[in-house]
Amino acid sequence: MSKTKKNAEFRPNEFVVYPAHGVGKIVSIDEQEVAGIKLEMFVITFEKDKMTLRVPTAKATSVGMRSLSSPELVSKAMDTLKGRARVKRAMWSRRAQEYEQKINSGDLISIAEVVRDLHRNDDQREQSYSERQLYEAALERLTREVAAVDGIEEFKAQERVGDLLDARAA
Repeated sequence: MSKTKKNAEFRPNEFVVYPAHGVGKIVSIDEQEVAGIKLEMFVITFEKDKMTLRVPTAKATSVGMRSLSSPELVSKAMDTLKGRARVKRAMWSRRAQEYEQKINSGDLISIAEVVRDLHRNDDQREQSYSERQLYEAALERLTREVAAVDGIEEFKAQERVGDLLDARAA
């Protein structure tokens, strides 16, 4: 299979979403020898985390790597934020597990649901440490992707999300 056929979906200098880490940028496509086998790898950097990830090109889609969401999907995610929080009556440990799975799924709508469900207004009770950790992780994933799709700074995307969440409370 030629390089162009295999890598038609992802190219260098393109932003991609890796489920467990969020939005990263493909820096290059290198060949690396692992256990005596030559593998073609996507080299992805995550600036904010100061991390570099190497993903075999053949496994990219099977591990859930995807292109950035479409503007339509971002707008659906923003609409999700406007909705009413749906908090199940299950034990926190079970809910935390579900939230973690949604965040690591890489699905923008699921991540928006976590942000919506864990958002607290000033007049609501304090969040526990683990709730705050999950909320901040989901918020960061959401704002990074919104910023990358809209071509804006991350803090602007965070303001946009914050405004939607605050408007919901009013």
